Amino acid sequence: MKHIHAGKVRDLYEDRGDILLVASDRVSVYDVSLPTPIPDKGALLTQLSVWWFERFAGIVPNHLLSATDVPAEFAGRAIRCKRLEMVKVECIARGHLAGLGLREYQKYGTVSGVALPTGLVEGSKLPEPIFTPTTKESDTGHDEFMTFQEVVDQEGRETAERLRDLTLEIYSSGAEHAADKGIIVADTKFEFGRDADGVLNLGDEVLTSDSSRFWPADQWEPGRPQYAFDKQYVRDWAAGTGWDKTAPGPEVPDEIVQATRQRYAEVYERITGQTWQSAAT
Repeated sequence: MKHIHAGKVRDLYEDRGDILLVASDRVSVYDVSLPTPIPDKGALLTQLSVWWFERFAGIVPNHLLSATDVPAEFAGRAIRCKRLEMVKVECIARGHLAGLGLREYQKYGTVSGVALPTGLVEGSKLPEPIFTPTTKESDTGHDEFMTFQEVVDQEGRETAERLRDLTLEIYSSGAEHAADKGIIVADTKFEFGRDADGVLNLGDEVLTSDSSRFWPADQWEPGRPQYAFDKQYVRDWAAGTGWDKTAPGPEVPDEIVQATRQRYAEVYERITGQTWQSAAT
């Protein structure tokens, strides 16, 4: 087993020609990994992704080979994956206005070049879900919005249209299921890559609390920040400390750690219908 990449919250290993994607309990906000782990976080995100991968298998192939054929030290928080050549586009679907999308709309009335109605506020439901891609790599080190035409220019029209259509189809399917469980999926990010046969596959993580905004439907109220089942809760706490959003990040107090873990576990249980069995001691 060879360690090939260390990310802010995940690590990649090469093992028997496959890729092991290992999720840690680290949490990253504003592109900085905070020093305090969230117990069970890696396992919660991994198991939720596995659940979604299986659900969406009829829509698009994915990189998951096994969630159990992994080294014992990574059990529960790692998946064995096939190698993909990743597309250099972050494929974001938005059904509600929040975060960077809200700020872009407030400036220009558009998100990724998609014109939106006037008068929308934080948390507003959009007339229909929209595809708002961002770069995976930029000179600033942060994701930046791309227009659909820029995706066409970079990847070709056929691939761009396939990315858009898959992103919206997967999002709509997932959001419909979550809505039945009382959860709004405000937005989410997908990543795609091509396998050895050139077939586009869904990769990375899927509809997790790190890649999505999850809100309880019964508390949704446009015009204000929403209760978050995702890492927005940690972002908001970190921003409120006066931290300048550069490394090193602040230590996270225990009450924030426990509240974050509880939110991650609750959304897992609501979406999957399964009781979370904690591995934390």
